[in-house]
Amino acid sequence: MNYNKSCAAKGEHYGGSHRHLPYRSMQRAAVNVYKTDTSYEMLVFAPGRIKEHFSIDVSGRELTISYTPPEGFPRPDWVQREYSRGGFVRTFLLNDSVDTARISAKYVDGVLEVSLPLTEGSTAPKQEIPIS
Repeated sequence: MNYNKSCAAKGEHYGGSHRHLPYRSMQRAAVNVYKTDTSYEMLVFAPGRIKEHFSIDVSGRELTISYTPPEGFPRPDWVQREYSRGGFVRTFLLNDSVDTARISAKYVDGVLEVSLPLTEGSTAPKQEIPIS
């Protein structure tokens, strides 16, 4: 799984092409990814959201995680605002080691946890590379 940083207006990617967000006012949800022996684990930090309004789609090797707030969502006249509970779209390009048919997710304590299982035998043994 490869990670390529890009600006918020273009989303985030695991690999190649850029995809523009539908509209400019969307906020980005922070994502941390770590690897275990059997999977990649994504933690999407999205406090104050409603589980039923998340969407996770896989098309080919492209994983898209999005959130659409419900209609009539209150928009207070903020005195101070440090985070948004608004909508977002994040796109990731998965490599061939991810078994897309077994991806699972759960929303716990404001964090969307997405598990990306690795296909059997897809991990290469760790090796140390000498530095000359």
